[in-house]
Amino acid sequence: MAAKVPSTRAGSDHRANDDLQDAGSIPVKGKLPAGPAGQQRVSAMKTIYRAIIIAMAFAVSPALGADLRRPMPSYAAAPFSGYNWNGMYVGVNLGYQWGKVTNWNNIEPNGVMGGGQVGYNFQYGQFVFGAEADLQGSGADDTFGAYKFSNPWFGTVRGRAGYAMNNVLIYATGGLAYGGGKVNFGPFTETQTHLGWTVGGGVEVGLTPNWSAKAEYLYVRLEDKGYVLTGVNNGYSTNVFRLGVNYRF
Repeated sequence: MAAKVPSTRAGSDHRANDDLQDAGSIPVKGKLPAGPAGQQRVSAMKTIYRAIIIAMAFAVSPALGADLRRPMPSYAAAPFSGYNWNGMYVGVNLGYQWGKVTNWNNIEPNGVMGGGQVGYNFQYGQFVFGAEADLQGSGADDTFGAYKFSNPWFGTVRGRAGYAMNNVLIYATGGLAYGGGKVNFGPFTETQTHLGWTVGGGVEVGLTPNWSAKAEYLYVRLEDKGYVLTGVNNGYSTNVFRLGVNYRF
């Protein structure tokens, strides 16, 4: 009996199929020719497969590169657009005052007052500095027996310093005060002009770039002066609360 010899053709066929599957894990149906022809076909298929992969890589890489080179959008902080308090302004005010005459018991003049003001502001960031002058007419008066004391007018020249939160300004103020004192006794009248000082504070709100409204408190002290009709030195201290509007140029 003759011995069976393993077929080299079958082994070659299996190796060729294994090599092709290793090249790309592509399933192969059927058998490839044995010998050099089969190996050449496997080699050719490997080359084609590699060429396809390289071509796909070159096709995709420009698009990826374009995405990487595209600049990212930049975000800048919005510019500060706070309210501008700089410049000259004029305005009017209306309020009420109540006070007391010194060296004269039971005389406490009070009444409605109003007038106008003019000023100038300098702004450094959120800090605002300036000066303001005002002149007021007043109906504050009081009587005691045959006597009547009134404060027909007064004014101030003050510095202002404040802190601005956009269109809201909180400030302190103080400076020189001056005003008139008037004493009536029967048919006789005596007037004096007093000097003094004032201190206070307020809040001002910008309504538009040019218009603002304020609420302000002042303590005004007009120093004593001699009155013939009373026979003593009299002065006047008063509390003032007023509302006003300003127009800024």
